[in-house]
Amino acid sequence: MGTRIAVLDYGLGNLRSVSKAIEHVAPEAEVRVTDDHDWIRSADRVVFPGQGAARDCMAAIGAHHLNRAVREALETKPFLGICMGLQVLLEFSEENGGTPLLGLVPGGVVRFPDAMSAERGLPLKIPHMGWSRVEQVRAHPLWEGIDSGSRFYFVHSYYVVPEDQALAAGVTEYGVRFCSALARDNLFAVQFHPEKSADTGLRLLKNFVEWNP
Repeated sequence: MGTRIAVLDYGLGNLRSVSKAIEHVAPEAEVRVTDDHDWIRSADRVVFPGQGAARDCMAAIGAHHLNRAVREALETKPFLGICMGLQVLLEFSEENGGTPLLGLVPGGVVRFPDAMSAERGLPLKIPHMGWSRVEQVRAHPLWEGIDSGSRFYFVHSYYVVPEDQALAAGVTEYGVRFCSALARDNLFAVQFHPEKSADTGLRLLKNFVEWNP
């Protein structure tokens, strides 16, 4: 039987494109978009995609009763968080005047400053949308075959500030220097969208499928 990969389905997020990208890099795997706890528990790997607002995401996770499934997966198997799937792992977000999150990684989620400018003095738009470089600040198996400074596709107005800065595996400059990839034990979570990041993003997904932390 091939590797079983659960893409968490809580009714929000870019679920189909994420699952299709994983199927592309792992044709022998069984990839399922699911909120079934038993299937998630039996899966070999778990992917937590997401987009949109933190409060909506937390409400949807609760409605699908996935809080426990996320916690168990994070403790027991290779776990990939994408975009909002990174942010909700922290303790709180500044969004909506303060939104409690899952609290699985100490730290918070903050909004980009309203007035930011690039090196040439041009104003930077919020949300941060488009291709930006990710500098690899420490080695990790998911960076295998990917050059530091490679571009990935981003869409976000908030970014994570982990309490332990040593958890950062990648950083990106957009008005501020922020953590765009976070790694701890069997967890790897990114602010960008690998499923929208062409060959570089596909390589990262392939590395995740082959990763044995």
